[in-house]
Amino acid sequence: MMKFKRHLIRGSLLLTVTFFLPAFVIAQDGITVLTGAELTRIVPPGFYFQGLSAMTQMRNSAAARFGANRYVIAGLVDTSGYAADVRAKYEGFLITDSAIKINGSALGIGAYGFGFTNTGKLNILDLAGNEIFSVFTTKDNQMIRPRPLMMLKSGNGIRLYSGKDYAEIVAK
Repeated sequence: MMKFKRHLIRGSLLLTVTFFLPAFVIAQDGITVLTGAELTRIVPPGFYFQGLSAMTQMRNSAAARFGANRYVIAGLVDTSGYAADVRAKYEGFLITDSAIKINGSALGIGAYGFGFTNTGKLNILDLAGNEIFSVFTTKDNQMIRPRPLMMLKSGNGIRLYSGKDYAEIVAK
């Protein structure tokens, strides 16, 4: 009888671990949009693009953590020192320390410039100002108080918003 109880206890423990282990793994792979001091620590105070440095608009910056230590950081910069043609296509930076997809288009690890257009597109640029790709954005008409730039958690990714327009970012 004692052997049966031991086997029953071991079996119950094994089943418990088997059922709850996936929950711990899923929790580690969660997405967190950063705020407050954690956001301030992550966002750089300035950004280099096309031969110039610009100050980050901290109030218009956002970051998300994928899992334990994978980040996507975006921020608008002060482009007043840039030429008009550069300002027309570049408004901020996007930094990722892991491969991501933006509306299905693959983007590798690195630092990039970006700009949302009036025609409903998000352009991703390398640091020299060359376009890497352009994706169509979606308009969120349910958004009550749009901000110039923000991130919101959405399903298995995040939405990078410029006003009511957004692009979906997911980890690869």
